[in-house]
Amino acid sequence: MRRQRTRFSSARATRGLAAADLSADMLRETKVLHLRRAVAASFFFAIVSLSLLVLFGDLNSRRFFSTFHYSYSLSSIFPSVYNDPIATSNEYPLEKVLNDAAMKDRTVILTTLNEAWAAPDSIIDLFLESFRIGDRTRSFLNHLVIIALDQKAFARCQVIHIHCFCLVSEETDFREEAYFMTPRYLMMMWRRIDFLRSVLEMGYNFVFTDADVMWFRNPFPHFHVDADFQIACDHFTGRFDDVNNKPNGGFNFVKSNNRSIEFYKFWYSSRETYPGYHDQDVLNFIKSHPFITYIGLKMRFLDTSNFGGFCEPSRDLNHVCTMHANCCFGLDSKLHDLRIMLQDWKHYLSLPPSLKKLSVVSWRVPQKCSLDSLRPHDAPERSPEE
Repeated sequence: MRRQRTRFSSARATRGLAAADLSADMLRETKVLHLRRAVAASFFFAIVSLSLLVLFGDLNSRRFFSTFHYSYSLSSIFPSVYNDPIATSNEYPLEKVLNDAAMKDRTVILTTLNEAWAAPDSIIDLFLESFRIGDRTRSFLNHLVIIALDQKAFARCQVIHIHCFCLVSEETDFREEAYFMTPRYLMMMWRRIDFLRSVLEMGYNFVFTDADVMWFRNPFPHFHVDADFQIACDHFTGRFDDVNNKPNGGFNFVKSNNRSIEFYKFWYSSRETYPGYHDQDVLNFIKSHPFITYIGLKMRFLDTSNFGGFCEPSRDLNHVCTMHANCCFGLDSKLHDLRIMLQDWKHYLSLPPSLKKLSVVSWRVPQKCSLDSLRPHDAPERSPEE
């Protein structure tokens, strides 16, 4: 106090300097006072909370451990979602998103999206347009969940769709186009397999579809009722149970049960057995493995006449359900041919029923997605040693 009085006395001679000193002292005292109040309030809150915990200990402990068990069970299933601050910034957790989108039998339609495919007038817009112009496919948009692999894809999803989930990891960055067989591509493909396993463990069946798969008709009537795992093909031999079919992971329907869960675990772990291969190659290696028989998994392959692609197009537009831009490298090539494909479909829809029955219209694709450089179907299948 004496020091302050001295300052006030000297202020009569040098008012400007004393006023500055006084303001600084008062500001410091105010900060100290606020800090003390904050500490006191925190201490008071802690005492009250401890008292309530003692008073209602049994009830609160049950609620706490119930909440903890729920959070822990999901994080143990899919730690990358619950440990990442960006992924957990979703308005709803994954369970909520899946539940909102699920059909009555707990089936959801899933696709993944990164920034490269999320730009306006890019792959995702063509994908959603196919549902809108397809034959009774618009309602499936209510059951579609878009899994965004980066923040920009998530932001775009929130603008164009109702069910979005942000799956972002600190150690991976999937914003740019992942070129075929690059380390980024392989990481993204295996991340997808692990995510789908998590969905099965949550009790949801799913149709997984790449965003470059166009939906033109309801695929469910063409699925095999008794199958646990069924998948589209780059090449179909004509038999649904023939392991010589060439499956393509861009479109499959999987039922949630112990067999499918164990299969996805085995598939994902097999990446270590066959390092440097993507999920589709590894599936080709393991599709006839004794473990598949041991767990009793019923695997079926989907006919390309209903589930076609650029590798083997569905020629009859009266029977096509989906068309995949497979056997195609590069985003520009995909976009070019997919736009033509949608034009072809619109032209087909404009025809009178009599001309539709004659199958006078077929696809004008592939064009830029040339198949000339691809290995013939009768060439020896690639082995892990190659």
